[in-house]
Amino acid sequence: MRYTLRQLEIFLAVARYESVSKAAKALNLSQSAASAALQSLESQYGLSLFDRHGNRLSLNPIGRGLRLEAETLFNHCREFEQSLLRHGELGHLRIGASFTIGNHLVVRYLPQYLEQFPEAEVELETANTPEVVAKVLNYEVDLGMIEREIHHRDLELIPWREDELQVFCASDHPLAEKKKLNKQDILDARWILREADSGARYTFDRAMDELLPKLNIFQEFRHNEAIKSAVESGLGIGCLSSVVLARDFSRGSLVPLELPQRNLRRRFYFALPRKRHHRTAVERWIQLCSADSI
Repeated sequence: MRYTLRQLEIFLAVARYESVSKAAKALNLSQSAASAALQSLESQYGLSLFDRHGNRLSLNPIGRGLRLEAETLFNHCREFEQSLLRHGELGHLRIGASFTIGNHLVVRYLPQYLEQFPEAEVELETANTPEVVAKVLNYEVDLGMIEREIHHRDLELIPWREDELQVFCASDHPLAEKKKLNKQDILDARWILREADSGARYTFDRAMDELLPKLNIFQEFRHNEAIKSAVESGLGIGCLSSVVLARDFSRGSLVPLELPQRNLRRRFYFALPRKRHHRTAVERWIQLCSADSI
């Protein structure tokens, strides 16, 4: 291909303004650069595209015949460039999220994000909070969504939304009718909990600090659904995010239990590497999630 898109753009501008100087001004070029590009285009193919009348140029029959094809081609090129820009800014977004956030919140925001940006591609990886942070620091994901504050010199945390853990049991469990647990109930219970380094377990351990050595931690699971199934089967009582349990409580398969004077509140965070390139997709995702949590 002997012509350039710049030559094509100049040809179309001169055809529109019928003047090299006006076309050059519209394209932020010098008149000499625009004139040289037009002359080069004509000489490369051994033809003339314009009739020249002093400073005024008008398309000759060859030029008029090629103008429509040139406009169609140039418009396609501009559309292709816009697609490239959109893909770069809102294209492939890699999110690393803790199990609770990924399975119960990210899936809630994703349809709205894709409705706003239908050409975007979102890849979701779920893991526990420390694993998500590791992915962020290794640039395996563009941003993380985690369940507790983690301090690292290369990590930036943006506070997101409040959350609260909820103790619960099966509807036919002996504690279901009691509703409110005292200290002895806590010590007598068999606990079904998340693994030790998860965000939920961190908050639970902090709330139970002085009782931890005496607690009967019967089973530990990495996934929330496994804990809910175990509790519903009567193996013990559990403690998970209220976000995870809302539907189970409404169906009556699981029952909330009160834990007086135990702080089970926590905050979720966006986690980003401190040294990172600006990405519009990341900012838009954070804005969407933050607006929903207000």
